[in-house]
Amino acid sequence: MRISVVIPARNEEELLPKALQAVLQQTLPPFEVIVVDNASTDRTREVAEGFGVRVVYCPRKGVAYARQAGLLAARGEWVAMTDADSLPLPTWLQYLAERAEGAVAVYGPLRFYGVPPLAAFVSEWGYRVFLHLMAWMGRPNVAGANMMVLRDAALRVGGFPEVEAKEDVLLGWRLKKVGVVRYASRALVLTSPRRLKGGWGRFLVRQVRNLLGDPRGYFGEDGGRER
Repeated sequence: MRISVVIPARNEEELLPKALQAVLQQTLPPFEVIVVDNASTDRTREVAEGFGVRVVYCPRKGVAYARQAGLLAARGEWVAMTDADSLPLPTWLQYLAERAEGAVAVYGPLRFYGVPPLAAFVSEWGYRVFLHLMAWMGRPNVAGANMMVLRDAALRVGGFPEVEAKEDVLLGWRLKKVGVVRYASRALVLTSPRRLKGGWGRFLVRQVRNLLGDPRGYFGEDGGRER
């Protein structure tokens, strides 16, 4: 199985090194690693090149465009995605691959790092319950920080839609119409708590609005989203 790992990144020179280290230390080595430089104004490109990975430039700001650029550039049969502020555990790709046979997409859970133990526990297990609920409703919540898609199938349904947010979830719903979208419970990815700026209440409100199809303000007033 040839897996391309895509990491969209906009001004991520500080967090990107740890993300790349995590991806390059997988028990199932990726076929290639692609960092999509989404019009960064810092040293994101130089940092990525220092790790010897492929760098694809995406001049149009927005994570949906960056993810699509990575999907198009990938040369692997499967395309796994995570974020520049996220740390896949060493067995991440291995566990995704174990669930991939007969599927068009596989996704896993997330947990915040750099927060108190109780907050980390709540973030992971609350999210796991949410994922099971959404799957039961026939609406799998595929997150861009922890997902893998069959490249041909993803391109066949149009790839990532051009939206400010929820592009990952919408692609998952598109793929569910043409094949199996499967949950990999052991494929855990740790992600930064920067989405908690403003507190848990504001974070949860934004999540609900996004889920209901109203992503306005999800990434700030200008719609900018750094990865």
